[in-house]
Formats: sequence, C-alpha cells, structure tokens
Amino acid sequence: MFKNREGQNIPQVIFPIRQNNDWVNITSDQLFKGKTVIVFSLPGAFTPTCSSSHVPRFNELAPTFKENGVDEIICMSVNDTFVMNEWKKDQHAEHITFIPDGNGEFTEGMGLLVDKNDLGFGKRSWRYSMLVKDGVIEKMFIEPDVPGDPYEVSDADTMLDYINPHAKKPDDVVIFTKPGCPFCAKAKGILRDANVDFEEIELNKSITVRAVRAATGSDTVPQLFVNGQYLGNSEAVAKHFKVG
Repeated sequence: MFKNREGQNIPQVIFPIRQNNDWVNITSDQLFKGKTVIVFSLPGAFTPTCSSSHVPRFNELAPTFKENGVDEIICMSVNDTFVMNEWKKDQHAEHITFIPDGNGEFTEGMGLLVDKNDLGFGKRSWRYSMLVKDGVIEKMFIEPDVPGDPYEVSDADTMLDYINPHAKKPDDVVIFTKPGCPFCAKAKGILRDANVDFEEIELNKSITVRAVRAATGSDTVPQLFVNGQYLGNSEAVAKHFKVG
C-alpha cells in the first residue's frame, strides 16, 4: 500500500524546464505557494491511458475547476522536459501545466516512485492525483496497488466531485460536418455564439456519409450529438441552443 500524505507539505524540488529555447529552473514554491493546485501524476508521456483519458479530461474540465477555485492544473511525469513539451503540443492541452520530474525527485518525495523495469521504463510515477493548497496536500487519490496500471480514482471527474459534487460539467458535444456545407457553417456558428465547446468530425476519405447514416439514420450533415444523445441537424442545433 502507498502512504497517503494528506496534511503534509509537498516535496521541495527544483525542476529544470525548457522554455523558449532557454533553461529555466522552477521551484516547488513557485508552483504551489499561495495557490490552489491540482496535480495528477502518471507513468509516462505518450502512453495510452495517459494520452487518451487522463490528460484530455483534465484539460476539458479545467474551466470548471477554475470556476471552483483551482488556480492551476499540473501534469507530472518522470520524463524529461523536451518530451513533456512535445506531449503538451500533441495533446493540445492548453489549460494544463506540464512539469517534467526528470530525476524522479518529486515523485520519490511523494513515496510514489515505482519500478517499471518490466516495461523498459525504469523508475516511474505511480498514477495518482492530489489537491494542494498553499503547498499542503489536502486530498489524495492514489490508484490501488495492484498489477498493471489501474485508472480508477485519479481521474478528473473524481477530483471535481470531491471539490464540488454539484459542479456543472460541460456538455460533450460532437458534430458531423463536411467541407463547403453552408448548413454546417451555420450550425458551428450557433455553437460558437452559445460558447459551446464542441468536437468536429469532418467527412473525408476515412469518415464517409455511411458513418453518419449508421449513427443517425440520415445521409445529410450537420448532425449533432450532446452527451451521447442524438439531436439532429442544423435546425435541431438552433432549437436546442435557443437561437433564431
């Protein structure tokens, strides 16, 4: 079992970080002093669960966390600064600060540095998240000490439910479109005017109208989904978001 460190100070570490082609040393105090900070730590950049779930959801919920008093969200990993910088770009995670714990000093201080030699990773971080206020750990969610890479409690939704179980989470909005479609442009304009964050799936050689027909029963675009529910075309978008 890993030790829960709630009520303790975070480790004092200096992180060498590459910023704008220069080396900059960032201290633990600079990251945590006088702030409310979420840290989520994971085994490695560009690894499957970390890239497909852990980072994207924290990035999606970042505005909601900010509304609920969180100043910064930090992704920590035992990787070098070049890898972490490239991973941030690849993830389009503009709301998250990526901190390289290249020597594993912070993670070791947390008691969560583990041996991943079987995967050729060497020493890496166990997966966890924590809420830190003015350098003191208020809450920790540590994944269970079982084989593999469990992902059950360190996710963004669990952290948000702890901070504010009644917080309004953003809708998951997906819209099917195709280039040059005026109705698609109208629908996307409606979503932007309503300040709705959405993901666009544009028809191409890989994604054809057959996929739209299979998902919606219609051959036309745009087609909109909100929180897994099919809403319909551009008229449905306007009606749902009370435009026009």
